[in-house]
Amino acid sequence: MNSNQQLQHLYWRAGFGPRPQDVTAGLSPRKALRQLLQDAAKYEPLAGAALEYREPQAALMAEPATMKKPVPDGTVTTPPDQPLRPQAGASRPRRAALTPEQRKMQNAGLRDAFANMSTAWMSRMATSPAQLREKMTLFWHGHFACRVRQPGPALSLHNTTRRLALGKFPDLLLAVSREPAMLQFLNNQQNRKASPNENFAREVMELFTLGRGNYSEQDVKEAARAFTGWGYDGEGNFRFRERDHDAGSKTFLGRTGNFTGEDVLRIILEQPAAATFLVTKVYRFFVNEVPNTGHIEPLAVAFRRSGYDLADLMERVFSADWFYEPANVGTHLKSPVELLAGLRRTLNLTIDNDKALLGFQKALGQTLFQPPNVAGWPGGRSWIDSSSLLLRLQLPAVLFRNAEFAVALKQDENDIAPNLSKAERTLRPGVGAHLPLAPLQQLLGLTPPAQQPEKLSTFLLQAPLRPENLRLVQEATQQKEPTEALRTTLVSLLSLPEYQLA
Repeated sequence: MNSNQQLQHLYWRAGFGPRPQDVTAGLSPRKALRQLLQDAAKYEPLAGAALEYREPQAALMAEPATMKKPVPDGTVTTPPDQPLRPQAGASRPRRAALTPEQRKMQNAGLRDAFANMSTAWMSRMATSPAQLREKMTLFWHGHFACRVRQPGPALSLHNTTRRLALGKFPDLLLAVSREPAMLQFLNNQQNRKASPNENFAREVMELFTLGRGNYSEQDVKEAARAFTGWGYDGEGNFRFRERDHDAGSKTFLGRTGNFTGEDVLRIILEQPAAATFLVTKVYRFFVNEVPNTGHIEPLAVAFRRSGYDLADLMERVFSADWFYEPANVGTHLKSPVELLAGLRRTLNLTIDNDKALLGFQKALGQTLFQPPNVAGWPGGRSWIDSSSLLLRLQLPAVLFRNAEFAVALKQDENDIAPNLSKAERTLRPGVGAHLPLAPLQQLLGLTPPAQQPEKLSTFLLQAPLRPENLRLVQEATQQKEPTEALRTTLVSLLSLPEYQLA
């Protein structure tokens, strides 16, 4: 593998692919990694007026909202002149009190807010120089999978993982555990000493830190007692309610004491199994779906010694010789988000209607902010079935040639509005994709037209292009003027199965 191939492999795994200008810049993989780490050091929250959710006036009229008004569950309502910012506890009019039209308006507002968040993040993935932070945020989005109805808490959780994505894992774990969205999703708001709820404690160990087999059912019960009283207030702020906390002695992972939730998280990360579990998940996401214990164990040891320093871990992964071995190159099946963001980034695409891309996310099986369950998206070969593969292969033609295409999205019982008609669920193109050819022409340089398909394939495809496919691409461009030949070559290469791999 030459230096150029290593560079492209790094850009695909540490971000969403190389742009032509990244390849022509002539950086070595080592210098490119240094630049990626430097660019990722700056944190910028996903924020802006477009991401705020304002309750539709018709829905607010269902009950008075002139002052912050206590309701039985201890939360508050917000006056209609104030936008709903990242908060989990703000109570809206009870849906039972709304008319069908008011519910429809409320659902539309919620859908728009989530759509704005998703499109803003997809744009960041495609254009931000902080590629490694974006990729790490996507990793944590699946690791700390959470699905809530209100966009404010979802955005708050997102920005917490974004801010701490490359910091120390103990800080990230504690911050996520205190997020109202996560406490709500995993029912810890109902975890009280009189009736402990084990859901949050179980998932913290099973999915976030240790994995099955590294704790007992008694450990779950004791940890749940430690997390009693963890909740949030009506402003969406973490609150420890001492009156609901079980202050008795607990025995957890072989230790006994009057443990709090913070103590439980600390004890968990003292277990060697935690570092191995986390490094294995990182390895499967960034390197190879098949873990290699010979690579993972030294990383796990270094990870623990560093105090769970995530930036240090990622630098070790991307600078390891084995990261560039053939078994790890062109073998990763792109997730739908990686596929869509990668198309936009590597081709410098601009999109007129980026919200239309949300339908492609759902049709391909990965809608941001809407994981299927607390375990997140399974990934790997689960991304592909007969229908999703067909759509993946047709996507370039849909984007660049305005091909006729329509697909009815599946019903999802967890949707904000799960009972839409087939017509309302039908996805049609209309993204308005603009493909600048100048960067690709610069990449090609003086390459003769007959050799351009092969040259482009080395940039677009991380898996080797089979000779028979190369011939088909070459034949498709014969007797066409240069610009049209280049466009045809692009669509042909992007429509090959090999493009699904990174």
